[in-house]
Formats: sequence, structure tokens, C-alpha cells
Amino acid sequence: MRKEQFHSIWAYAKHLFSAWNTSGEGIHSPYLFELVRFVLKDENAYYCFADIERRRQLLLHCADELDVLDFGSQGAPEGMHITRRVCDIAKHHLESPKVAQTLFRIINFIVGHEKRPLEILELGTSLGVTTSYLAMANTKNHVMTMEGSGEVLKIAKGVWRALKIENIEWQEGAIDNTLYKCAREKLDFVYLDANHTFDATMRYTDFLLPRMSEKGVVAIDDIHYSQEMERAWEHLKQDKRVTTSMDLYHIGLLFVDKHYLKRHYRIYLG
Repeated sequence: MRKEQFHSIWAYAKHLFSAWNTSGEGIHSPYLFELVRFVLKDENAYYCFADIERRRQLLLHCADELDVLDFGSQGAPEGMHITRRVCDIAKHHLESPKVAQTLFRIINFIVGHEKRPLEILELGTSLGVTTSYLAMANTKNHVMTMEGSGEVLKIAKGVWRALKIENIEWQEGAIDNTLYKCAREKLDFVYLDANHTFDATMRYTDFLLPRMSEKGVVAIDDIHYSQEMERAWEHLKQDKRVTTSMDLYHIGLLFVDKHYLKRHYRIYLG
């Protein structure tokens, strides 16, 4: 068993016993209470879920091989060329339906309160399934997604064409090159699912936090993937620019609204 797998199992067991807030009790902000009570616990299927999941199933059964340019956690600025099957990428790197649909619901919730299109940024497109959820929460939103591998991005574009999604803009290349050139000045929702290292996570969030709107949310994937990612999460919870944070185990949510109290919640997502 890989070190990361063992750590994830231990962290999940710890989360199960420490996650107490399952329905919003004790959350002072009415906005955050509503988010937990009626959004994170929502299990209703939205109109586009079945269509997106059908694309996921096609990817899980696609044996085509790709020459993937992987920037990953190796730190090589030029990336590494690796041959991988589409089905293997889908199996190991696509966000789970539960988490992807939770991101959809959070964005839908923010749109409902803000009454305007949102500016959304995703770091790490992969095969474009999670990007589809981010974009289809509201077709008036603008989604910018960044992916290091052009071959992987081609598959993602095919997914978006099949789903008739037209509000996604993409940037190909190492995120350390594209992020600082292409990120908008004001962001409403950011999803980090790229380089799962302490240094990269801290570097990206340090750049992005000042660009978040008042009700903006930064969602970080795999916060319990490794000791390195847990260390990044602990640092971010204490960041003075972050008011409230929520640990859903699979992802961590950072809120920057200055009206919130400095609080941290562990919530069982299921």
C-alpha cells in the first residue's frame, strides 16, 4: 500500500470521529448555516447530472492511450511525458460524483444569492468532467480552467462539445506559467486540483486569496491526501485572509468574507 493511501485511510477514520456538524447547528452566519443545512446536505439530482455521468462512464471504458505531459508533484518545470490510458486517468484522477456535484451546488447557491454571473477558476482540468459541473451550474457563469497536458485537454474539449457547454475558456501549459498571466482580477469560486504539494498549494492560494470577491470560496481538493497537503491545509486555516474554513474531508473550503467569525468546521459530507 502506498504511503499516501495509508495516510488517507487513517485521516478518513479520524475525520469520521471528529466531524460533528452535519446540519448547521452552531454556525452563527445565516449564510453559512444555509449553505451547510440546505446545500452540502442536498441529495437531489439536478438536470445535468445524468448527462455528465454518462460522459464519465464513457471515459472509464476508453482504452485509448495518450502521451500525457505530467507536471504533477515532481516539480519538473518542463513536465514529464508519460503514456497513460484514458480509462486509467478517469479512474484515478477524476473527482468523485459526490464531490463534483457538491461543487455544482455550492456555485448554484452563490449565484442565487449574488444574482449575477460568477467568475470561476479551476486549476487542473484533467478530462473535463468536474469542469462540466462547474460550468453547468449556471451557463451564464464564466469558467477558466488550466491544464498542463494538451492531449488530456483534447479529451476534455470533446466532453464539453458532447454536453454542448459553451461557457468554458481554457489555458494549456504549466499552471506556474498560466495562472499568473491569465487569472481574472476578481474571482467568485476557485477549485484547486493540480499540484498536490505544500509549496504549490501555498503559492497558488497566496496569489488567489486577494482576488476573491466578498462571498468568494476557494475549494482545495485532497486536503488529507498526504501529510504535506494536511500541513498546507493547517496553514491556510490560520491565514489572516481566511475567516471561516470547512473540512469536508475530500475537499476544504476557505471563505474570505470579513463579516464571518474566525471558525473552523469539520463536516461529514458522506
